[in-house]
Amino acid sequence: MSSYVLVFRMSNAKAVPGEEAAWGAWFQELGGAVTDFGQRVGRTTTLGTESAQRLGGYIVIGADDIEHATQLAKGCPGLQHGGSVEIGEAIPM
Repeated sequence: MSSYVLVFRMSNAKAVPGEEAAWGAWFQELGGAVTDFGQRVGRTTTLGTESAQRLGGYIVIGADDIEHATQLAKGCPGLQHGGSVEIGEAIPM
């Protein structure tokens, strides 16, 4: 099993009503796949190409492969509110 970082990008800085509960429910659904609950991200700055979406936070999950990690990421509540999830394999140093 490998580790994958799920990076959340948001187009809206304010949470939609009910969104916090949806995130909590999704984390419960992921269960033991979450190996690091990560952090929310506050103020950000961007070097290079600006994006309409800002960095919102990240978690680390364990999955069999990137396809499995992608399948788990599809339940992210932010996807239903204009956000995106970037999935990347964590490479041990």
